[in-house]
Amino acid sequence: MGNAQRSVGVGLIGFGTVGTGVVKLLALRSAAIRAQIGCSLRLVRIADLDIRTDRGVRVDRRLLTTDARKLIADPAVDIVVELMGGYEPARQFVLGALRAGKPVVTANKALLAVHGAEIFAEAERQVIDLGFEASVGGGIPIIRTLKEGLAGDRTRAVYGIVNGTSNYVLSTMTREGREFAHVLRDAQREGLAEADPAYDVDGTDAAHKLALLVTLAFGVQASFPHVYTEGIRHIEPMDIAFARELGYTIKLLAIAKDHGDSIETRVHPTMIPQRHVLAEVGGAYNAIYIQGDALGSSMYFGLGAGMMPTATAVVADVMEIARARQRGVPGRVPPLGRPWGKLRRVSTRPMGDITSEFYLRFMALDRPGVLARIAGLLGEERISIASVIQTERKRETTVPIVIRTHAALERRLRKALQQITRLRVVRGKPVLLRIEERLG
Repeated sequence: MGNAQRSVGVGLIGFGTVGTGVVKLLALRSAAIRAQIGCSLRLVRIADLDIRTDRGVRVDRRLLTTDARKLIADPAVDIVVELMGGYEPARQFVLGALRAGKPVVTANKALLAVHGAEIFAEAERQVIDLGFEASVGGGIPIIRTLKEGLAGDRTRAVYGIVNGTSNYVLSTMTREGREFAHVLRDAQREGLAEADPAYDVDGTDAAHKLALLVTLAFGVQASFPHVYTEGIRHIEPMDIAFARELGYTIKLLAIAKDHGDSIETRVHPTMIPQRHVLAEVGGAYNAIYIQGDALGSSMYFGLGAGMMPTATAVVADVMEIARARQRGVPGRVPPLGRPWGKLRRVSTRPMGDITSEFYLRFMALDRPGVLARIAGLLGEERISIASVIQTERKRETTVPIVIRTHAALERRLRKALQQITRLRVVRGKPVLLRIEERLG
């Protein structure tokens, strides 16, 4: 049994919402965990800058410290769990633990998306485990699925609804027909959105997660700065209504496609067919839809955030590492399923080189010939029109003109839009939404 122990000591850095969930779950499931892995998981240290606030869970105050480095150096700590979030000092603590020969479990997708190359390489050098299941999809076991369950297949594409706040806002707007700002304020009051929601509604959180998914799914060295990112602030109820009329639902979608010599990595509001299973994913739920050569299509669904769903993924990683420790086989599988140096290096396609179908909405003066002028400028860039929606004339001086295009190169569309916005009859900035018609 190698280094078999009666108990494995766990040190927790970050005693916030998820940290509290981990403490609860370790206590609630202690007997079952011991039966599963052959030893107990013993919480021996908790580090947080705030050790006075009552988290609603019973903890021996002698375990609490404000010094994370002291926790890492404690010989009773066998596994370090980092749940503080952010880049620094989380990066220092994770690297410090790995260099001290201690495996790490983290839920910090931002840290791994930006500093993953350094952290994954260090874990491999030390031949030590690094668990990060909770970094994407909360309690959905998508990391382990991509790393091991789908290792025998070639993944061609990934489509993910991976931010619960944005999905809740768009789902509520779709169901109730309300404005973005009103729905967001309600979500903040209910604790479903942060006081500063930018990280979620502007797409950054989803982009961090997509960078990790791409690395695991395609075996490439994905780069977070190369993920095209666009949020949902500009989506209006009329766009949701027009999408419904055209047979689509709007979702903030994380999209990755492997073209062999290059990859697509993008996060943006996307129109998907109402008949597709992703269109039914509502509220704060997450879903990751995978296309593989051998398996075909598969989807992984569940709560993507929250205290207990995320804590479930954290504890599962701790259990797996403890089990490997008991058997004397640390680092059995590299953190990314293959060594960092064996990951492919491929270019990321610029958005201008991506082909898609598009939804376009223009607000234009209600005058004869306006549609013909817009269509003419689109035609000059070889963009053909699939369908048009023009509302009946009322008393308004401006009316929406909605165009759904056939597949077109994005840079040609952008060039056409520059010309269209210069027309005196067009008011404001056009709304552009990409359409993913064939998701598998």
